[in-house]
Amino acid sequence: MTRAGKIAIVGRPNVGKSTLLNALLGERLAIVSPKPQTTRDRILGILTRGDAQLLLLDTPGLHAPKTRLGHHMNAVSRETIEGSDVVVLVTEPDVGVGDIEKKVLEAAGDRPILLALNKIDRLKDKTKLLPILQGIGEAHTFTAIVPISGLRNNGLDRLLKEIEERLPEAEHPHAKDELTDRPVRFLIAELVREQILLRAWQEVPHGVAVVIERFDEEKSLVRITATIHVPKETHKRILIGKAGSFLSSVGKAAREEAQKLLGRKVHLELWIRVTPDWYDKDDLLREVGYR
Repeated sequence: MTRAGKIAIVGRPNVGKSTLLNALLGERLAIVSPKPQTTRDRILGILTRGDAQLLLLDTPGLHAPKTRLGHHMNAVSRETIEGSDVVVLVTEPDVGVGDIEKKVLEAAGDRPILLALNKIDRLKDKTKLLPILQGIGEAHTFTAIVPISGLRNNGLDRLLKEIEERLPEAEHPHAKDELTDRPVRFLIAELVREQILLRAWQEVPHGVAVVIERFDEEKSLVRITATIHVPKETHKRILIGKAGSFLSSVGKAAREEAQKLLGRKVHLELWIRVTPDWYDKDDLLREVGYR
């Protein structure tokens, strides 16, 4: 008997959803940064374990949206929940189950919903963990509550077993060695955006979108050209940096990550374009890849 199903990994920003996805896969698929709302779209990670194939879906953090991009991100998360077989709601001890988590419970309906209490490694007083778990369990109905640390790989085996037990009987839709259905262009664009997120501050990272304009594969080299969209001229100047230093550091780090991903030498060329209010206009959102 084989099992397969879609698992929505959901929660508010910065609770560690992408870190959890990468830890479960044992591969670095989703980009990670300390900035909230790093993930903007659904990312599928495929994990095959024996007779079970888990289609793990990382989602944008649910939040109070202020732009069209924010509404898009929330819609992606809701649609992922509605199309899933199992929901993994990620939260952390200091957050627990608040209004955002309750909305996930409502959207999940009668689907199995597992609460992954993440970042337990940050609890200095471990005696507080049991009362937190008991309090959550008494206040809300979950299929299971699993304390984990995605960063430290703690509790992940139990979480996987809880997921597998609730997957429907089905044939595996993907080959055993497949990791994702996302095209390489998407992954490279995310690598570039990640390096900006890790280096830029304040509102600049949230105004950045990356589009791959050229992807040419030669015998021993991949030539890639990417356009970085920003909403303001001041943001463009920040991302260029003094004598091009900021953009150069982003390009160097992104190129190194791209070479790891592709297993080949990469020539990466970055351009910056000012696209005013791209994150608040439907036609521009589509132009930069958010449908």
